[in-house]
Amino acid sequence: MAVKKNATRSREFSDSVIDTIREPLIALDQDLRVVSVSRSFYEFFKVKPEETEGQLIYDLGNKQWDIPKLRELLEDVLPKKETFDNYEVEHDFPTIGKRIMLLNARQIKRALGKEHIILLAIEDVTERRLIEDKLQLAAIVEFSKDAIIGKSLDGIITSWNQGAEEIYGYTKSEIIGKSISVLVPPDMPNELTDILSKIKLGEAIESYETVRQRKDGQYIYVFLTVSAVYDAEGRILGASTIARDITERKRMETLLKESETQYRLLFENANDGIVLIEKNEGKIANINPSVEKMLGYSARESIGNKLQDVGLIIDNGDFQITMKALNKKGLLRYNDIPVKTKSGKQIYTDTYLVDKAKFAQCNIRDITEKKLAEEELKESERKYRLLAENVNDVIFVLDMNLNYTYISPSVKILRGYEQEEAFKRTPADTLTPSSMDLFLSTLAEIMEMEKSGHREINLSRTLQLEMKRKDGTTVWTEVKASFIRDENQRLVGIMGVTRDITERRQAEEKLHQTLDRLTKAVGATIQVLVSAVESRDPYTAGHQLRVADLALTIATEMGLPQDKIEGIRMAGSIHDIGKLSIPAEILSKPTKLTAIEFALIKEHPRSGYEMLKDVESPWPLAQIVYQHHERMDGSGYPRNLKGDEIIMEARIMAVADVVEAMASHRPYRPGLGIDAALAEIEKNKGTHYDNTVADACLKLFREKDYQLT
Repeated sequence: MAVKKNATRSREFSDSVIDTIREPLIALDQDLRVVSVSRSFYEFFKVKPEETEGQLIYDLGNKQWDIPKLRELLEDVLPKKETFDNYEVEHDFPTIGKRIMLLNARQIKRALGKEHIILLAIEDVTERRLIEDKLQLAAIVEFSKDAIIGKSLDGIITSWNQGAEEIYGYTKSEIIGKSISVLVPPDMPNELTDILSKIKLGEAIESYETVRQRKDGQYIYVFLTVSAVYDAEGRILGASTIARDITERKRMETLLKESETQYRLLFENANDGIVLIEKNEGKIANINPSVEKMLGYSARESIGNKLQDVGLIIDNGDFQITMKALNKKGLLRYNDIPVKTKSGKQIYTDTYLVDKAKFAQCNIRDITEKKLAEEELKESERKYRLLAENVNDVIFVLDMNLNYTYISPSVKILRGYEQEEAFKRTPADTLTPSSMDLFLSTLAEIMEMEKSGHREINLSRTLQLEMKRKDGTTVWTEVKASFIRDENQRLVGIMGVTRDITERRQAEEKLHQTLDRLTKAVGATIQVLVSAVESRDPYTAGHQLRVADLALTIATEMGLPQDKIEGIRMAGSIHDIGKLSIPAEILSKPTKLTAIEFALIKEHPRSGYEMLKDVESPWPLAQIVYQHHERMDGSGYPRNLKGDEIIMEARIMAVADVVEAMASHRPYRPGLGIDAALAEIEKNKGTHYDNTVADACLKLFREKDYQLT
């Protein structure tokens, strides 16, 4: 009796403890039947005591506690662990709706007997989870990379996340309270009014792309999703917009379109034929116009067929072998592939296969003309070699170290050496010392020009060089040489032709000797004429010699060739020889000449020309004498020549004649002096006198202190 009384007291005590716990609590026996339930359990789950005590837990509340997760915990987990903590269970209860609960269980052994009691504590965490979800959603919204914007039905911005700040550039404090229309570019239609009107009517809004304007004025592309925001009673409060910046995507799409356009242009306009082939079956998917032009097959005839059907056979037509090699390497090249066109003509091609994911791109280049040109080149080289082997001239090639890399067999004729012997000799062994010096100085000059970057200048040279023969004699040669460049325009060698000019040199020597004799003869003739003038009129002879010296000096100052200078000296010595035909009393008359007398004087250039025109001379002596009183503007005599009609030697003679005549004494007047003479030249240069000649004369007297002697 005492034991039963104690058990009853213990039970009453445990029940009172259970009732004081705030969370719902159930005590179960080993068979999972309800032993005791806390008051909070009845209140929360809205059940009555008679519906719980002695009932299986799964039958509680008309079986609303038959929860699969609870069965698993009580029947599988608890027997093994004797406890479980914080198992979350979500269940839809008929009396209280969908709830989220945390379950905690303990097995407690009774003090008397071997029975166990299970305490199952239930914590409703539904509201907590909702708050956590809202907080999590708020964090997601706030830190989303997308712009998430809330706005009222009249378009005023009410919320603005960090993503919106990044995309549009406005901070929350700058934008909240302003109209959403500030984001619409001023030159674009505003679609927001229509969208908000649809939201007010509860109509669905489709996502769309548009352009928006950032705070800095930059235009960006965005993808917008707009939806209505409702209150608890289902009334529309405003709208929410999710905006994703797709500017980069649009840029890439534009680039892709441009790339596709460029590829299409390249495909359509490429000179090479381009064939796209399906990698699986080897069928032609497309061809460009160059294929049709090259092979003769139209797109209709080609598409759907294989390469061999349009005359192009690769790897004996085994497409699988070709594809395996292409998959491995990514690029295949086939050279000199013969192709029979639709018309039956055979052409040669270089063919490339490039892996293009789904397709293999086959580029075909017609090299028929190139191949024919190569064959022609080979034939030309054969003929050239045949020519080189059989001409008397010696053809040679030197590298930049001056070693022979080729020399034709005709070297035996020119120098007496066999071809193999000549190969071993250098230019220093070949040329006489003076010719070697000329060759090296010319080479140094060319290399200096090359170093200075003057590649546009012609580097070919023709030299006369004396070469040593095998028998110890020498031979004069004319060497025409030019430099060889590689593909990078660097000098890599010298190629030339050597010709025997010994006989020509001998003939030139004889000619020079003849010219020397002729020059001496002309000089003697001139000297006779000068003596004749001097014996008749010593004044005229002295005038001619001074004019000759001044004219020679002017020609030297102008840089004329030496042979022209010598001719000018000769002509100056006798330029007034025509005065031999004028009576001496007129030449030495101390008073002013009459018109008839002056007319006679003006004829002396013509008379001089008649005296000299048949004299053999290397110089135009007769013409210089004939023209020395002509003037550049045509005011001279005797023929009123002007400009280029007057030879340069006569222009020089004219200036020298005037300066000497004005500066020196005349029978009919005293000398006017050198200053007056130079003033005349300076005043009338360009009209009477040649500019260049006048400037040279003035420079001689004013800068180089030239004196008439």
